[in-house]
Amino acid sequence: METVLQNSTDFILLGLITHPTFPGFIFAVVFSIFLVAVTANMVMILLIHTDSHLHTPMYFLLSQLSIMDTVYICITVPKMLQDLLSKEKTISFLGCALQIFLYLTLIGGEFFLLGLMAYDRYVAVCNPLRYPLLMNRRICLFMVVGSWVGGSLDGFMLTPFTMSFPYCGSREINHFFCEIPAVLKLSCIDTSLYQTLMYACCVLMLLIPISIISVSYTRILLTVHRMNSAEGRRKAFATCSSHIVVVIIFYGAAFYTNVLPQSYHTPEKDKVVSAFYTILTPMLNPLIYSLRNKDVATALRRIQGRCTYSQKVRAGDVSKKY
Repeated sequence: METVLQNSTDFILLGLITHPTFPGFIFAVVFSIFLVAVTANMVMILLIHTDSHLHTPMYFLLSQLSIMDTVYICITVPKMLQDLLSKEKTISFLGCALQIFLYLTLIGGEFFLLGLMAYDRYVAVCNPLRYPLLMNRRICLFMVVGSWVGGSLDGFMLTPFTMSFPYCGSREINHFFCEIPAVLKLSCIDTSLYQTLMYACCVLMLLIPISIISVSYTRILLTVHRMNSAEGRRKAFATCSSHIVVVIIFYGAAFYTNVLPQSYHTPEKDKVVSAFYTILTPMLNPLIYSLRNKDVATALRRIQGRCTYSQKVRAGDVSKKY
């Protein structure tokens, strides 16, 4: 078996826990989180699409975040769930490359999108009269396309280089998906120079959106500080609070993964942090925006009211027939 694996181009994913004692329990927990994440994001997309009160730049950008989170969690979790129930935990060379590319594209796209969402909040709080002009549909589309393209550039640059290294000996990736640092540990040659360049690339990818976020919220805080109305301050903080929470959660995990030196990393810590922002974050984002946002909660109640009314009308029609 070992000889076959060494001659194969397939990799083996050891999983989040290398030898789980209760794989069925882990499967149930991860599947539940996956189900909640996909459902919550799809509901958010549906609400924003169908409710005219949510047809604003802020919610248009939020719908794109939900789309990214939905695709993001579908890249890694289904394969992880399959491996928990299967003895064959292999992933093909092409499948591994595709997973790396999509992962880099979506995480990079989310970096940029969260930065641009901070700019949207800055315009809404600091330039409310010019908001329709500065955040028109064309600019919003440009922001979204820019986020997807910016993320895909990272994927196009790093994926071919990562998969071009020779991999020999053990094909076991100590991870639950093909994350670049875990894959590079299987390389037959020294990859330290490439990892340094990749580290610099990732830091640059983080610096651009973090700069936008920092400048935007600095201006917002200065504007709020000059407000005389307590109600105005409350509205400003309510407008920004959900985005701030999402940014702290997402960038906190990204900071550990991409900025901290390798001496701080261990395979176990890396897998836990990766699980946090690939499994938990896509579930938390829509919940944070729905629980902390009155517009979304109102839209949800409005949809529920329509469904209830439709059911009553249908029930009335049926009773009339009989």
